[in-house]
Amino acid sequence: MSAHAPSRRRGLELLEQLHGGHAGAAMVAEMQHVCPAFADMTIDWALGSVMDRPGLDLLTRELILVASCVTMGHAMPQLRAHTEAALNVGASKEQLVETVLQLVFYAGGPAVRNALVVLDEVLQAHRGTASEGL
Repeated sequence: MSAHAPSRRRGLELLEQLHGGHAGAAMVAEMQHVCPAFADMTIDWALGSVMDRPGLDLLTRELILVASCVTMGHAMPQLRAHTEAALNVGASKEQLVETVLQLVFYAGGPAVRNALVVLDEVLQAHRGTASEGL
């Protein structure tokens, strides 16, 4: 896809807004040698087209992605990235915890417990980053 296509531009904007160059940059770097097209598809399609659709705000979309990662039970790097992104667009600790707890009967106790551990790590890091800026 052209670097000038609207979905590419919007995808790059959302990558920065949601992941602040951190998780998004890591994903791009990880794919650089094995399959750079996957990073391009993620930016152009997943971010620039799907995440930018009308109907849901970014916070709702990120909470859905957090829930999806919990339900899969094996997407901890993605859970971490989407938890960070949810915080970046205004999620509260309570919203994130309730999103994860909602899944106890659907994803199971072990998946919820593991997700809460990741959530705690991300929240602690986020508080540390936030307090550094004060």
